[in-house]
Amino acid sequence: MTPKEKLNLILLGPAHPFRGGIADTNHAFATELLNQNISFELWTYTKLYPSIIFPGKTQYETSKKEFSFPIHRKIHAYNPFNWKKIATNINDQNPEVVVFRYWTPFLAPVLGNIARNLKPSIKKVALVDNWKPHEPKPWDRMFNRYFSDSMHLMTTFSEAVHSEIIKDVKLPTNKGFHPISTDLPRPITKEEARKKLKLKSETPFLLFFGLIRPYKGLDLLIDAMAKNPLFDSKTELLIVGEFYDKIEKYRSQIKKLGLDSRVRIVNKFVPFEVARDYFCATDVIVQPYKTATQSGITPLAYYYQTPIAVTDLTGLKTPIQMDQTGEISDLNPLDLSSKIASLLAPEKLLKATENINKSKEKYSWKSFVKQWLAFVQ
Repeated sequence: MTPKEKLNLILLGPAHPFRGGIADTNHAFATELLNQNISFELWTYTKLYPSIIFPGKTQYETSKKEFSFPIHRKIHAYNPFNWKKIATNINDQNPEVVVFRYWTPFLAPVLGNIARNLKPSIKKVALVDNWKPHEPKPWDRMFNRYFSDSMHLMTTFSEAVHSEIIKDVKLPTNKGFHPISTDLPRPITKEEARKKLKLKSETPFLLFFGLIRPYKGLDLLIDAMAKNPLFDSKTELLIVGEFYDKIEKYRSQIKKLGLDSRVRIVNKFVPFEVARDYFCATDVIVQPYKTATQSGITPLAYYYQTPIAVTDLTGLKTPIQMDQTGEISDLNPLDLSSKIASLLAPEKLLKATENINKSKEKYSWKSFVKQWLAFVQ
């Protein structure tokens, strides 16, 4: 774009000091907007979730970060007296486009209210991570409708979310894809990563990474570890992420199945510098989800060139199937055990890794933003 074609845009969504994958992708999205000479501002929350409903230890990063753009903390997600003020501030700036990052019906009241109070001339674009929640509530559909009725366009990061939206919403909807960030800690060798983490050099390792919630199927993976061919192998499992579910039931399951010596739990949110070590040390990333429309783990696995085993869900399997970068399992522990063991064969690991390297470029943020801008304009 030439300077005369600059798009004046405000992006509303989580950003530093809020932590997590959606904040991280907002940073990456904003960085690429900057790279493509787009005039924008990133507005984030002063308060996001009330502590009474937040299941984790903290919503915030513990370390300081530097960005090449300012982040403005303005929005209170559950204080209606703040929402009209935000809309007034946006109207005063009079942007061409406002982007509403949406991933939970909890945000429908704040974002829908702000959108309804904007000037008619301002284009309102939803950027949707999840449409149907993994842990549904009776009021989800009503809140989603309230939000979507205030938008002009819907955009997504996956085919699965796109399919869900077009069944409910009569608005132009862009499919998109989940890009791979490149501003992550550089990959290191498997040997170096295992040395840092004090892992055995010859043992095959699996990694389950990210927040632990019931829908993510960690119990299925633990059961798979107790089934042959995995049970008779030397394969070990690393579980790295903060538990948003009761950890005791997983510890009990591990003990009951006799897997204590082969499963390591790291129950905490880990920064990218540490996450890098786990991804590089691991042979296979496993996503045994019971429901999913997309995953931010897959782009991380691609960046760190680690093959992936997923369950047979559209939101997970599409890139794995298309790029031949792993294995796809039925939603049962026996098949999951078999597919993981198959992927651990040296020739399959090598081929999947080669295919990741061939495929990475098409998932760049540069490509995503170009496609997204073409749709929005």
